Amino acid sequence: MNFLGSHILSIDQFDTNDVETLFSVADQMQPYAQRELKTRVLEGAILGALFFEPSTRTRISFGCAFNLLGGQVRETTAIKASALAKGESLYDTARVISGYSDIIAMRHPMNGSVEEFSRASRVPVINAGDGSAEHPSQALLDLYTIKKELKINQGFDGLNIAMVGDLKFGRTVHSLCKLLKLYKNISFTLVSPGELKMPELIVEDLRQAGHKVIETEDMETALHDKHTVYLTRIQEERFSSQEEANIYRGRFRLNQSIYTAHCQPNTVIMHPLPRDSRAEANELDNDLNQHPSLAIFRQADNGVVIRMAMFALTLGVENDIHKTSSEVHWYTDRRF
Repeated sequence: MNFLGSHILSIDQFDTNDVETLFSVADQMQPYAQRELKTRVLEGAILGALFFEPSTRTRISFGCAFNLLGGQVRETTAIKASALAKGESLYDTARVISGYSDIIAMRHPMNGSVEEFSRASRVPVINAGDGSAEHPSQALLDLYTIKKELKINQGFDGLNIAMVGDLKFGRTVHSLCKLLKLYKNISFTLVSPGELKMPELIVEDLRQAGHKVIETEDMETALHDKHTVYLTRIQEERFSSQEEANIYRGRFRLNQSIYTAHCQPNTVIMHPLPRDSRAEANELDNDLNQHPSLAIFRQADNGVVIRMAMFALTLGVENDIHKTSSEVHWYTDRRF
C-alpha cells in the first residue's frame, strides 16, 4: 500500500508489511500522545471530521491525533446538522468539504457510504466507520493493543482469540477478522446468539485462509485457553426496534468470577467501547475495572497513536515528526 495521498477505506487495502509500517510510526508517536513532547509538523493543515453517526472515542481521538500533530479540526457531528438534511448528495458534500480540508475522517450509518464519498473527494478520506461494514482504524488499534498487551515482537501467528457478542452488526470485529486473516494459524472462537452470528462470508474467508473457526453460544467454554477475549455490545442502532435489541441484551456477560473460573490469569480483555453498563446488559462488569488484564482503556488510548500514524503516513510527514519537536511545559501526570 502506498499510504501517501491514499484513501484508507478498508482493511482489504493492507498487507502485513503495511501493518508493521503503521505500527512503527505509531511507536514514534507515543511521546507526543503522552504529552512528553509536542510537534507542529502539520501546522496549518485542516482535518474535516464528518461524523454523521454518534461517536465519542473515534471522533475525539481522530481530532486529538490531528491536533497533537499541530493541525486544526473542523467537524460536523450529525446528518441533521449538515446540508445532507436538506437533500444534498454525498457527491456534492465531498466536493465542497474536500476543498476546505487537507484530509477527511468520515463516519456514516450506511454501508459503503464512505467509499462513495471518497470517489468525489479531492483529498484523502479515512473511514471512521460505515454502517455495519467496516472500521479499519479500530481494527488497527485493536491489533496494536494485542501486540502491546501480549508483548509480541513480530507477527501474530498462532493467536487464540474469542470474540463475544453481536458479531453480525459489530463492524469492529468484521475489520479485526479481516486484519487477523493476514497472519497464520489463528484460532477464532466466535460466541454469539445464532441470529447475530459473524457474517458467513467473513467466516468462510477465514477458513479458506487456513484459520480455525469455532462458532458457539457457550461463552464460558469458549473462554478457555484464550490469549484475548474481545467483547462487543449489542448494536441496538442496527435493529428495527429497541424491543428487538432487548431480546439479546445481557445474553453474554463477563465478570470477575467468570473470568477467574474460565480464563487464564493473563487473558487480555478487550472491548471497542462503549460498553453497555446498564443492569440489563452489563456485558463487561465494573468488578473487572482494576483487573490488570483489562485493556479497554489502554486500547482506547492506542487509538490516538494509530490515528496519528495514519495522518502522518497519508500526508507524508512520518519522517519529519521530530523536526518540530519541543518540550511540553504544562502539567502532564497521566499515571492513573
